[in-house]
Amino acid sequence: MEYLALSLKYRPQNFSEVVGQEEVVKPLKSTLASKRIHHAYLFSGPRGVGKTTMARILAKALNCEKGPSPDICGKCTSCIEISKGISLDVIEIDGASNRGIDEIRSLRENVKLSPAFSRYKIYIIDEVHMLSNDAFNALLKTLEEPPAHVKFIFATTHPEKVLPTILSRCQMFKFRLLTVEEIVKRLKTISQKEKIDIKEHFLYSIAKAAEGSIRDAESMLDQFSPLIIEGLPAKEIFSFLGLADESDLGDMVKFLINRETEGALRLIHKVYLEGKDLGVFLKNLIEYFRNLLIAKVSQKTFSMIVDISPDSKKELIALAAKVSAKDIIDMIEILIEVKTFSKRLNSIRVPFDIAVAKICTGYIKPEA
Repeated sequence: MEYLALSLKYRPQNFSEVVGQEEVVKPLKSTLASKRIHHAYLFSGPRGVGKTTMARILAKALNCEKGPSPDICGKCTSCIEISKGISLDVIEIDGASNRGIDEIRSLRENVKLSPAFSRYKIYIIDEVHMLSNDAFNALLKTLEEPPAHVKFIFATTHPEKVLPTILSRCQMFKFRLLTVEEIVKRLKTISQKEKIDIKEHFLYSIAKAAEGSIRDAESMLDQFSPLIIEGLPAKEIFSFLGLADESDLGDMVKFLINRETEGALRLIHKVYLEGKDLGVFLKNLIEYFRNLLIAKVSQKTFSMIVDISPDSKKELIALAAKVSAKDIIDMIEILIEVKTFSKRLNSIRVPFDIAVAKICTGYIKPEA
């Protein structure tokens, strides 16, 4: 049997399976339940957060034999064909590849035709902002006087590039980036179903690297799970993810808090010799100190807003008890200065070493 990518295998098939996006799911379900069906919808938001997936779910809800209804059966001919992408009445168009006026004129002619089998003929236009102005103007006429059997669902990462006259004729729904916790929960579910034995801190690292995109997170899990199963060292996996090794970050913070100049400088050299990006290491180190500062000033807030694994949270809370808030702030400010100096010198190694020397040799005097 041909292998299916996890992002495709576990793509949500109904509203209840959608991760996050409650602000979109709830009003859409309410609209369907009340039978107040609009002729055009526009889904906007960052890439990889489920806009096209939601468009297909909405298409199923509209054309389900039991619909229009928020409760999709998933078993009728229409639902099955839409899930497989073979429905004659749900036409998906890539706005980037079909952005010209000729393609839209062809669409305008086709919308006059009745659906082949379903209740509605549904056009899903992805990246609709890529259409040319002439194409938008051609589409506008259809949106002003749409046939009763036609529905449009637009998806875009740049709603500001869509003509206001188009926007005014659509019901708009904004998608958001997902939180680390939401992504981790989804990855745990997939890992259990796939029988992948993966440690929680790896899932948090993948979720963090995905930067709010559930699709990217699922793709990374797909990519790295064989390596994790084979026992690839953690530091190599962190490197693949573009993140610094958590153990190196923890060691560096301890060296700086304890004013151990030699240990800190050797760690920078080690990271450099391993071919790791010192810029990434510095960025992650500043974020580590930021989390440490929040843990110091408010453990309640720290628990609410810092997206790291529970074990890492415990470690940071214990570490925060050993250093003052003033010292943490001073260290953060010095580390941020490294970025400015690195641009002037076109090198991050020298200003990084200087920053460590400043912190460890008395430039910052620890509070008594």
